[in-house]
Amino acid sequence: MTPTPTYDPLSPAMLRDPYPTYTRMLEEQPVHWHAGMRAWVVVRHADCVRVLREHATFARDPSRVGEKIPDFRQNVQMMDPPEQNPLRQLLVSAMRSQDKDRLFREAVDFVRGRLAAQRPGEPFDLMADVSAPFALHISAALLGVPEPDDADYAEISHGIALRMDSGLAPENIPQGDAARKRLNDLGESWFPRPEGDNGLIANLIRRADKEFSGSHYIRNSAAMMFNASYGTIFAMVGNAAYLLATVPDLLPELSRPSRSATGVDELIRYDGPAQGTSRIAVADTLIEGTRIAAGDNVVTLLAAANRDPRVFADPQDINLDRRPNPHLGFGSGPHACFGSEFGKLSVTAVINALSDEGVRLRLAAEPTRRTTATVRSLDTLPVYLDR
Repeated sequence: MTPTPTYDPLSPAMLRDPYPTYTRMLEEQPVHWHAGMRAWVVVRHADCVRVLREHATFARDPSRVGEKIPDFRQNVQMMDPPEQNPLRQLLVSAMRSQDKDRLFREAVDFVRGRLAAQRPGEPFDLMADVSAPFALHISAALLGVPEPDDADYAEISHGIALRMDSGLAPENIPQGDAARKRLNDLGESWFPRPEGDNGLIANLIRRADKEFSGSHYIRNSAAMMFNASYGTIFAMVGNAAYLLATVPDLLPELSRPSRSATGVDELIRYDGPAQGTSRIAVADTLIEGTRIAAGDNVVTLLAAANRDPRVFADPQDINLDRRPNPHLGFGSGPHACFGSEFGKLSVTAVINALSDEGVRLRLAAEPTRRTTATVRSLDTLPVYLDR
C-alpha cells in the first residue's frame, strides 16, 4: 500500500480548487491507499458507480462488518438492501407525492423577495442573505414542518457536515454527534403529526404501516432528509451562484427554456457539493487490478468521477447542452439522493428569479469556503446585483 502525499482534502489548495488534483488522480492514481483516511480512494466514473451500486460487496451499513451503530445514527442511509427496501420505498413515495409545481413557484417567489430586499449598488453576502434562508424555507415547505431558528439550524447542519470528514479530522466526531442528536430531537417534534396535512412528513405518517409507525428509523430518516435538503440546497445554490457571477453570459444561456434542465445538471456535474462518499468492503475484491480486502474502507470521489474524460467529453468545460450527463452529483445505487429533483428545482428557481428580476450577479470580493472536504460549499459570497 503506497500512500499518496498529493491528495490532502482539507488543505487550502484543495478547498479552493480540487479539480486539478482530481485530474491527475484520474490518470495516475485511479485507486490508491490514503493513509490519513485509512481508506482506498477510487476516482474513475465506472469504478465509483460499481462501488455505489454493488451493495453485496460494498456496504454502507457498518454492522455488516461487526460495527455497532448507536440508535441516534440509525436511519435509511445506514441500511443496505434488502433490509433498506421497505423504508426507502416509503420515503421515496412520500417524496414523489409532493406538489413540485407549487414548491417551484414558492421557491421562485421566495428568492425574488430576497433579491428585491437588497439595496441597489450595495454588496451583500448571497450565502447569508439568500442561500441559507432559502434552503431553510424550502426544506420546511417540502417536509411540511415549521421553520427552525436559522442560526440554531445553521449550527446543527455545519456540525453534521464536519462529522462527515471524521476520517480526516476525528476531533470533529463529538461536535458532529451532538449536532445529530439535536437534529433527531427536532425530528421528534414533528411526530406524531406536523402542522398541516400536505407536507412530506404528514404523507409519511399516513403511509407508514405497523412496521414503521413509531419507529426511530422513520423519525431519524425524516430528520436526515431535512438536513440533506438544507445542506444540499445551501451549498448547491452557492456554487451555482458563484459560477453565475464569474462566467460571462452563463445566466442568459441558462435562462433559455431549451437549456434549463440540461444546464442545471451540468452545473452540478461541474462543481456540485457532493465530493465523495464511503463504503466498506464486505468481501475481498479487485478494483482496477488492486486488491481490496474485506473490512477495508473505500472512498468514492464523486466530484472526480464527474470530470472523468472516459465518460464526459471536455470535462473541464461547462457544456449546457451535454447529453447524456450521467454525473454522480446525487450519488448512484440504493443510497442515491431521492430528493435530487428538488435540489435541481432550487437551482432552477434561483436562475428564474434572477431572470425575472432582470439582474445579474457580480463579485464584490473573493468568496470564502467552508473547511469541509465531503461537502464543497462556500461560506460567504459577496456580490452586487447589476441591473
